[in-house]
Amino acid sequence: MSRPKSERAWIMVRVLVGGVIGLAIAMGVARFAFTPILPAMQAATGLGADGAGLLASLNYLGYFVGALGMGLVPHGALRTAVFRLSLLLSIVTTAAMGLDLGDAGQAMPVWLVLRFLSGVSSAGIFILGVAMVLDTLARQGGERFAGWLYTGVGLGIASSGLFVALFGGRLGWGGDWLALAAICAVLGLLPGLWVRDPLPQPQAAAAGMAGSGTAARAGGLSAPLLLLTLAYFLEGGGYIVSATFLVSILKTDPGTAAVGEAAWMVAGLGAIGAGVFWAAVARRTGSWWSLILAHLTQAVAILLPMTGSPTVAVISALLFGGTFIGIVSQAFALGRQLSAGASAKVVGALTAAYGLGQIIGPLPAGLVVTHTGSFNAALLGAAAAVLLGALLLAAGMVIAGRRSPAASALATPNARPNNS
Repeated sequence: MSRPKSERAWIMVRVLVGGVIGLAIAMGVARFAFTPILPAMQAATGLGADGAGLLASLNYLGYFVGALGMGLVPHGALRTAVFRLSLLLSIVTTAAMGLDLGDAGQAMPVWLVLRFLSGVSSAGIFILGVAMVLDTLARQGGERFAGWLYTGVGLGIASSGLFVALFGGRLGWGGDWLALAAICAVLGLLPGLWVRDPLPQPQAAAAGMAGSGTAARAGGLSAPLLLLTLAYFLEGGGYIVSATFLVSILKTDPGTAAVGEAAWMVAGLGAIGAGVFWAAVARRTGSWWSLILAHLTQAVAILLPMTGSPTVAVISALLFGGTFIGIVSQAFALGRQLSAGASAKVVGALTAAYGLGQIIGPLPAGLVVTHTGSFNAALLGAAAAVLLGALLLAAGMVIAGRRSPAASALATPNARPNNS
């Protein structure tokens, strides 16, 4: 017996709002609040750029490990329980980062553990939360609203940046962590109550089991798909340098110091509509060209802070925020198209490649900054990685176009991605 339309609408609104808040907590606070708080942490504790890079890498390692583990969580009550536990762990580790543990040398072992566990919790919230929200929306006939779920990432980044800009000077870096954790504890009640795993429908489950073997056999690792995966690995290693150090980069230059926290907030605002924007670009130019243009734009955004202009720095932040979420969404869309039906396998491979890039990227960047005293070399290296990714995508587009007319259509204007 179908539910009344008003009841279905309320279920969709509730789960979507819960999902947006969950992603804001997981990504905007637990994962990326470190970026606007970092300069104050460094000034107060003596934390160097190499140590900051190590903390960032441990957080991304935790996310990578968590992502691998979350894929093993079965449907049903256990998935809901692990999601709620991830929310709790995220709030606890965020609060613990604000405790007075002495200088960086004394606090580093604890910080490393906390950032790793925070990464694990972010993976639990993101992966399980997205899966449960999308399942619920599909059950209620609301798949068309799925794109709004990812606005939570940008909203979280913008909100945490705004909070640090407004209150960071009064609360201190430790107070920032504690206050953000308190806010997340209150807001986290909504995803904790509203996001849960719907029981699988018997007909759908049987159909999925019958078709899983066919999909897995259909999706081989073709040359275009391999090139997309390598480009996505380079994107993970390149974008994460700015995602980790953007505020520190701007605050170390007297010309841009005043816009440090504001720029991170602008990056979050840019990320809110990025998925929708680059999907529109893909509909006009094809998925390959959409990704290539996003990579080129991001490479420029990474380099712009080197100008020392506060206006250009804000433009850089807007372009950066407007590309990194768009690249994620478009890479998944193109990967599904190239996988010939094995979408789960391809998305898993892309996530692993991106995660490895995020783990590796901050380490050499932090070491270079420590040895040179400047972020310029790190920014040049990050932009080079993103540009190399664009070249790999161009090669993939050419190969895909030569192999089959259907693949060629992905690189031509008015090609519409298959989101099934």
